[in-house]
Amino acid sequence: MSPVRPGVQIYEKINAAFQKVVTIVKRLVQLCLPFLLGIAILWWMYRGLDWSSVRDYLVHRTNWWWMAFSLVFGVLAQQVRAWRWRMSLAPLGERPRRRVCEDAIFLSYASSLVVPRVGEVMRCGTLKKYDGVPFAKALGTVVTERLVDCVVILLLTVAAFLLQLSDFRDFLSRTGTDLGSTLRRFTGTGYLVTAVCVVAAIALLLLLMRRFSLFSKGRDVLHNLWAGIVSLRGVRNLPLYLAYSVGIWVCYFLHFYTAFFCFGFTAGVLPAEAFLIFCIGTFAVLVPTPNGAGPWHFAVKTMLVLYGVAEQDAIMFALIVHAIQTLEVVLLGAYGWADLWLRGRRAAVAAQASGLSSKGKS
Repeated sequence: MSPVRPGVQIYEKINAAFQKVVTIVKRLVQLCLPFLLGIAILWWMYRGLDWSSVRDYLVHRTNWWWMAFSLVFGVLAQQVRAWRWRMSLAPLGERPRRRVCEDAIFLSYASSLVVPRVGEVMRCGTLKKYDGVPFAKALGTVVTERLVDCVVILLLTVAAFLLQLSDFRDFLSRTGTDLGSTLRRFTGTGYLVTAVCVVAAIALLLLLMRRFSLFSKGRDVLHNLWAGIVSLRGVRNLPLYLAYSVGIWVCYFLHFYTAFFCFGFTAGVLPAEAFLIFCIGTFAVLVPTPNGAGPWHFAVKTMLVLYGVAEQDAIMFALIVHAIQTLEVVLLGAYGWADLWLRGRRAAVAAQASGLSSKGKS
């Protein structure tokens, strides 16, 4: 066997180092790009804002009782999602504790603020760590959940458009607003932001599909994943599962709609109108930015303006509501982490005490 020449060894080392650098750069880009995209859109929207007016809106123009009431539905939406997830795991022979499922959901949403869409992996890993649920099985049920959610939100969006089609036309004719002139007010930058959001959402979908195909190599993983996907057939109470699936989105809508009553300028928006804005905002969140920051603001502001809300007020509504709801996600994530940590500590102390007790008896 001929010895490896020094030049070849140096080349291999340089190539290995270069590949590591490329991998690090790719990860940095994947981590930073969502933040940069969100920041760029927010900067464009709020670049001319008088920030001293934010204090006036917060102190004098916000009804905090309604804001607190809206946050209740934000908590309930995540809890219902946890209850539905627990139901889908039962046919696989897995029975995680309800509270652990809730904490895992809280953590998943909070972690997605740091790295968009990483929450799905986080919650499956949490269930494996604390209740021993196989990761691939849990991931399979998450895939099922997402498919069900897609069907539900698509049906709701179609219903929202059909409900609002005639009313929207009446609104345009009653106010003398020409949709063409409204679209002409939509600047070139606005169209560019819309195009960037669409491209980013498609890129995220392709990236997730690629990662999923790479992760799903191996017969056992594929078997567990498929078992999770078809677990819906074995759910004991399918009507309850479907009720949970609809209930999640009802809670999300109420979380959004009740916030309209926090401000006088949005309190008059009708439920059907708010429902359409909610559906469009939901699709905007698909763009990979932390909690939809940027695209969500842009979509909600645009729809509110179309329904007659002044642009300044629409911008402030999007800013304040999104900030408060994001803070709620952070606090719930912190609670979920603290609760799981305390559970782990109690379990470790109990195991240590049990070990000492068994030694004493022997």
